[in-house]
Amino acid sequence: MIKDVTFTQTSYADVPAKFEAGTGSLADAVGLGAALTYLDTLDLQAAALHETALLTMATDALKTIPGFSILGQSSQKADVLSFNIDGFSAQDIAIGLNEVDIAIRSGHHCAQPILRRFGVEESARASFAIYKTHEDVDRLFIVCASFAQANRYKKI
Repeated sequence: MIKDVTFTQTSYADVPAKFEAGTGSLADAVGLGAALTYLDTLDLQAAALHETALLTMATDALKTIPGFSILGQSSQKADVLSFNIDGFSAQDIAIGLNEVDIAIRSGHHCAQPILRRFGVEESARASFAIYKTHEDVDRLFIVCASFAQANRYKKI
């Protein structure tokens, strides 16, 4: 934080206030409280089982698609699926999925070292949560399969 600001000079507060960014985000604190209240209403074990079931369903279906590759397949991982489809950028995949109301992350995810460990510079990443459904996984599969089909025709 600052002590004083003029048009020609800035003076900073003493440590530790010097390193504070200013007034904390009150809206974020209220939102966190609402999120915690909501989480208290859930059966967290059932939610975890639901998310893992969706991940398993997606993994089993998607790995049957030609040119589909999964990055990291640990048995003890978060319910996310990082992947690539031959011939398409992660951004292309994200845009295609967005057209059917499926939001994923695409890019390097601030994790270039691990991506390079897998021999890639980017990935698409789908996350599975309590509000996701089996129908969402079906749509994910259909769009990813259509990419693989389009890639097949690009090579003819």
